Amino acid sequence: MVDNIKNILSKFTPTTLGEMDTIKLMDRRDTKYIFTLAELPRFLHQLTDDYRVLDVEGNRISRYESLYFDTPDFEFYHKHQRGKANRYKLRYRKYVESDLVFFELKYKSNKGRTIKNRIRQEGIDDTISAKASEWLHSKKHIAPRDVEPKFKIFYSRITLVNKNFPERVTLDIDLWYRNHSQSKSFDNLVIAEVKQDKSAFSAFKKLMKKYHVRTASLSKYCLGVINLTEDIKYNNFKPVLINLKKILDGPSASA
Repeated sequence: MVDNIKNILSKFTPTTLGEMDTIKLMDRRDTKYIFTLAELPRFLHQLTDDYRVLDVEGNRISRYESLYFDTPDFEFYHKHQRGKANRYKLRYRKYVESDLVFFELKYKSNKGRTIKNRIRQEGIDDTISAKASEWLHSKKHIAPRDVEPKFKIFYSRITLVNKNFPERVTLDIDLWYRNHSQSKSFDNLVIAEVKQDKSAFSAFKKLMKKYHVRTASLSKYCLGVINLTEDIKYNNFKPVLINLKKILDGPSASA
């Protein structure tokens, strides 16, 4: 399956990190979709005319590693679960191929915007570095002493960049979660995210509509909390989780 995906990606026009920096989309609107890995080749075949693919040192599937922080009682998670706007996510993120590490703060506003701020770091640590702590204090009212590391997420990402509009599409595969006591993997899942600075035509969204792939509000972080944390509330995520189970338990789509 992965070899087939790599073969299809080789047909895309490449783009570089430097070129992609011109479309950073640090303030944007996000739309998520979930589907099976078996469906991905069929979708990619239909996107070559509209998107370029990010190529990093010859790799068109890049590895990521993230360490998420939350309060001891999962305040950030619960705000998302309750559908609250003006909420945060806090993490280290490592781009494995380029060996870049950032400490990141993501903010979801009540206007539906996602705003991301970040600062370079030397590596991922279970504690928030002095440099990151000072930066965090300057950005928002989140005290480093009030949060703790929760778990790591490992995954691989395909990044598509629209040829004509300020839009990126990320396709995350091979998700694997790990905390201090257990792990959970989703080998057959794709979490797709469309990132735009404003509502505009999207060939990817049009494709999702064509194949009746529904939007999903469940983030990778929330999925990890639900699967690695006992007795955590997730009532508002139940419709998405039911749909996720149907997707993963259903018949595989042919490529």
